[in-house]
Amino acid sequence: MRKLFVRQGAHLPWDVLCTYAEVLHIKLPIQPNDPVHHVLALNFLSCITKHFYPSEDLIAKETEYFTATVREGQAGAYYILSRAPYEVRGNIKKFGVTKLLDGGVYKAAYPLHDCRFNVRSKEDECPNERYLLYNEWAHPKSFYKMQPLDLIRKYYGEKIGIYFAWLGFYTAMLALAAIVGLGCFIYGYTTQETSTWSKEVCDPLIGGTIVMCPQCDKECTYWRLNSTCESSKKLCIFDNYGTLVFAVFMAIWGDDRCSWSSGSATRQSWSMIGDTVEFLEQEEQPRPEYEAKCNHERINPVTRVKENVPYTACGRCIRVSLGIGTVLFWIVLILASVAWPSSYTDWQCSSHFRRDSSLT
Repeated sequence: MRKLFVRQGAHLPWDVLCTYAEVLHIKLPIQPNDPVHHVLALNFLSCITKHFYPSEDLIAKETEYFTATVREGQAGAYYILSRAPYEVRGNIKKFGVTKLLDGGVYKAAYPLHDCRFNVRSKEDECPNERYLLYNEWAHPKSFYKMQPLDLIRKYYGEKIGIYFAWLGFYTAMLALAAIVGLGCFIYGYTTQETSTWSKEVCDPLIGGTIVMCPQCDKECTYWRLNSTCESSKKLCIFDNYGTLVFAVFMAIWGDDRCSWSSGSATRQSWSMIGDTVEFLEQEEQPRPEYEAKCNHERINPVTRVKENVPYTACGRCIRVSLGIGTVLFWIVLILASVAWPSSYTDWQCSSHFRRDSSLT
């Protein structure tokens, strides 16, 4: 069977762009942002830190605006294509380019972009942004460099850009936790021979006098605690006072990281998207697949406004009951898995003692 591949393009006229810019609440930039940046006292380290940033000769910094830009053409085109009907059979309405992609009608759908990622642009005035991203960010040789967030946002979009901004902040915060964890590991390794726990286990007068229950039913016998001397020393590497300090540190670090990351993410989010989309009752339009399933009306208990939902009151009760039942089932299963080993061990020890007493 012969297949025919045809490439199609979608173009939106200016009046259509303006119409859907109103629907999506898209704004255009006002004017360049020109606040004076104060020079920090640590700028003398720039000769060292500049090697950890992408080269400004290749990736220049974008002009900052009081209201950031957004690719209104791509947003409007996707909004139209994701809701455009292509077949109606009775009460069944098929729509959206996503279903056409799933059905194999179209092989791919994407906005136009630069040429191949491994080919450098021949024109210096118009660089290949895909090549710059690959060479200065995605290539393994650039693992130590900071992320070019402006170029990532420009190529992947605001949401992906915010994700990588948060990921970079989270990775930087993990460096402090890694240093503390390494210090706790070194402390445990150096104190494994002098640890009180391992010394008591290895002592013939303490661990040698403690008899432990068999570890299986038939072939295992009783054993003394000091037979685990070497393994107890290895255990002290990871289970010591340093572990307790590290646990307290991670609890404080995790709580502070949430507050730091929320503030940092907010600043980076506004630096990326500004107020390109008005924060109204809904920050973004619902998915067309979800809109097609919303056949039932209800009054929103918060806003007291009519809205369409994909379920009735009875269906909501069934879903809530199913969710609560699933949670209770897993709680019971976890409690049983915790209680069963201890009760089984007690029963095993008592049965061994009864058997030995009957033999004597």
